[in-house]
Amino acid sequence: MRNMALHPGLSFLLPFTNWLPNIDKRDLRADLIAALTGAIVVLPQGVAFATIAGMPPEYGLYAGMVPAIIAALFGSSKHLVSGPTTAASVVLFSALSVYAAPGSPDYVILALTLTFMVGVFELALGLARMGALVNFISHSVVIGFTAGAATLIAAKQLKHFFGIEMDSGGHLHEIIFNFSQQLQQINPWVTGVALVTLFSGIAFKRWFPRMPYMIAAMLTGSILSVLLDTWFGHATTQIPNVGALPATLPPLSAPHLSLQHVKDLAPTALAVTLFALTEAVSIGRSLAARGGYRIDGNQEFIGQGLSNIAGAFFSGYVATGSFNRSGLNYQSGAKTPLASIFAALILMVIVLLVAPYAAYLPKAAMAGILFLVAWGLIDFKEISHILKSSKRETAVLMVTMLSAMFLELEFAIFAGVLLSLVLYLERVSKPNIVTRVPDHRLYKHAFSSDPDLPECKQLKIIRIDGSLFFGSVNHLQERFDRIRTNHPDKKHLAIIASGINFVDLQGSHALVEEAKRRQDSGGKLYLINVKEKLWDSLEKSGDLDVIGDRNIFQSKNAALHAIYHKLNKSVCETCENHIFQECRNKN
Repeated sequence: MRNMALHPGLSFLLPFTNWLPNIDKRDLRADLIAALTGAIVVLPQGVAFATIAGMPPEYGLYAGMVPAIIAALFGSSKHLVSGPTTAASVVLFSALSVYAAPGSPDYVILALTLTFMVGVFELALGLARMGALVNFISHSVVIGFTAGAATLIAAKQLKHFFGIEMDSGGHLHEIIFNFSQQLQQINPWVTGVALVTLFSGIAFKRWFPRMPYMIAAMLTGSILSVLLDTWFGHATTQIPNVGALPATLPPLSAPHLSLQHVKDLAPTALAVTLFALTEAVSIGRSLAARGGYRIDGNQEFIGQGLSNIAGAFFSGYVATGSFNRSGLNYQSGAKTPLASIFAALILMVIVLLVAPYAAYLPKAAMAGILFLVAWGLIDFKEISHILKSSKRETAVLMVTMLSAMFLELEFAIFAGVLLSLVLYLERVSKPNIVTRVPDHRLYKHAFSSDPDLPECKQLKIIRIDGSLFFGSVNHLQERFDRIRTNHPDKKHLAIIASGINFVDLQGSHALVEEAKRRQDSGGKLYLINVKEKLWDSLEKSGDLDVIGDRNIFQSKNAALHAIYHKLNKSVCETCENHIFQECRNKN
């Protein structure tokens, strides 16, 4: 099949035509081996994530079937594996539990509707070529949201971990308060199974890293539960089980797009869309960098959108890129997206064979597994790095994390993104402005910012590093005012513009106003080392004529030579600084 070519026009609508014809036997073998490992791992994860989402356990498995196949066919990554994830599951539970009881038919309908809406949003963004949108969600937002969501995961599993009846809905402080009121009802048998599952998972992960630690821990907890029921009787232990899963392929389903449902779910759908796309594209880019290839962010948007639209009709809830399964897919030697497709097909076979045995899976074991999942999601190293390196990023991290814990999860994403943008705008609204002086100690009298160097009595030279737009105009004008107030004798102002990449209408007007003020006081405004974009912007706005093209220079030497001849020579005669080469030559 190597080197077969299909019509190039199919590459956008059918991106799999770019790689499918080039697969050989070695690729097939490598993908099949990687798929077998991935299918085994997704079995406990799917059930665990569905439990987090408040969905029937089998829906977590369904979300790893058809959506994974569609995402692999229509995405651009060779290694990205889509399916249910922790973050999407927590957001889904947080948003939908307000409208319906988790696990109920109404709840499932809402989940399918939300999944469809997320898919439509993702597809629309992809078709609109908005792949760069994920760049507005900073790394600190992702780290903070994940840490907050992980804390909620553990909190919501307290009732299953300790075997007590309590309301696990609401925010973190509400869950902790409810738990504190039920301490006397803790079931030691359930807690024992949960602890054994937890510690066995830690042990398998540490000392037997090649063994799927989640499956090993679940088997350990399940065996212990069966033994305790056999020895002491279920009436004594009262260890609840997940129950048998239906041994069927994903049944057909459909979202319910009523006006009320769309209105209620739109904010959550948008928040999930932003986070899901960020997760998928970030994972895809990371693995692509390791694999030596590039992904198309817009194509990933399309693939994720189609996968969720399909999932809504095949009993799957919100799916996105999974870091654990994608990383495992890469490490297992996958060569093409066929590995993800094979994994989904193998998962279907596994479900048909082992689903009935979930009747022996205790909820306490699932809680122990989810405690492990929650702990693994908190990136303590990166959190520590953010706390030490940047106060701004620390603020974004803390706001996002605390919002996830104590407010609505979807609001946490918006709050983190909004704060990131506000801090960014605050930063770029204050371009760096420094004084520059020719330094005779440097080669060709290069400019220097040494404050001890003398300045010209008639000319102020500054360098602006940053864009001149409506947000930075006030800062720029305040600096101009201070220069005129502090240096009234310096009638001339030269701006080194090599650091100005962009100027909008208000920015160019600010330059024009300063040029007029300088001219009225008997001086001039000069621009040095003007970039092409700045020149074009000034020319289109007509402001270039006001400043005067003779006052714009593309080199330092030409600028200083011309400006020197415009200075008041009577002032020059009494000046002893001689900072320009022309001053030195004359003397």
